[in-house]
Amino acid sequence: MHNLIEKMFMTEFKNPALESRHDSAVINLEGKKLAFTTDSYVVSPLFFPGGDIGSLAIHGTINDLCMSGAKPQYISAGFIIEEGLPMETLWKIVQSMQEAAKNAEVEIVTGDTKVVDKGKGDGVFINTAGIGIIEHGLTINPSSVKQGDVIILSGDIGRHGIAIMAQREGLEFETTIESDSAPLNGIVQNLLNAGIEIHCMRDLTRGGLASALVEIAEASNHNINIIESEIPVREDVKGACEMLGFDPLYVANEGRLIVILPEKDADKAISAMKKSEYGHEAKIIGKVTSENKGKNLYGFVTMKSRIGAARIVDMLSGEQLPRIC
Repeated sequence: MHNLIEKMFMTEFKNPALESRHDSAVINLEGKKLAFTTDSYVVSPLFFPGGDIGSLAIHGTINDLCMSGAKPQYISAGFIIEEGLPMETLWKIVQSMQEAAKNAEVEIVTGDTKVVDKGKGDGVFINTAGIGIIEHGLTINPSSVKQGDVIILSGDIGRHGIAIMAQREGLEFETTIESDSAPLNGIVQNLLNAGIEIHCMRDLTRGGLASALVEIAEASNHNINIIESEIPVREDVKGACEMLGFDPLYVANEGRLIVILPEKDADKAISAMKKSEYGHEAKIIGKVTSENKGKNLYGFVTMKSRIGAARIVDMLSGEQLPRIC
């Protein structure tokens, strides 16, 4: 997917907004600074522990807007419905979307519906677009990352991907692993209200923590070092990953983010994040270590393992868990 985006879409659709390589485009419209994003949701199964395709669509759209520091305002919803989908199922999804939107204080203001032949849609797919207002003067994207910045993670990783896989494959563990799907606008607003100098943010969806860090390192042309022992992974998630052969660093999340900011603001930022119910475990997991000098050199990510060895963290080859969002 990374190569597809870079080699096909980025080259053909090239423009300044797209080249920021952020979760949402930042655009200026008649003197107002807006964030604009779009996404599609094809998760299977439609319902899973901790959420469903409806709430996931709202949370994912909100979170993409938040990563540029925007305050989410409006969402569109397009439904591609497979012939034969029970109306009760669709109603549950719609109700879930409205509840998620209401809790996050955004409105679903427009949409579209299409029906495809039975066997062509896998129940329902949802496409969204979102608009948010940017009310600050910060430039929150990889280009703002600086040497010496710290990386703060909002909470434990890997739960969404494992929850989806367990439900899909009928796997049973001692405890039910629930998705971490959640809106992150509360955490981001707390950071902005505290006057934190945020350099970059990224929500840890497809590709997990590792892919997000590699993308930022490459886009910023800086090196990043993280510490394995500082990255929270629940024991049940860790056990499931060991059994299934997954690395938690690459497993998708839908309610986690990383914030990159100056070290002087770290304590203040962690305190602000912990005021949100989705940021109670916020902690520093690493640091931006240096800038690459010279031609054709890109930033890279290393990790200090629990035994003290250094490991290169690379982009995931292939897709570890398909249809997780």
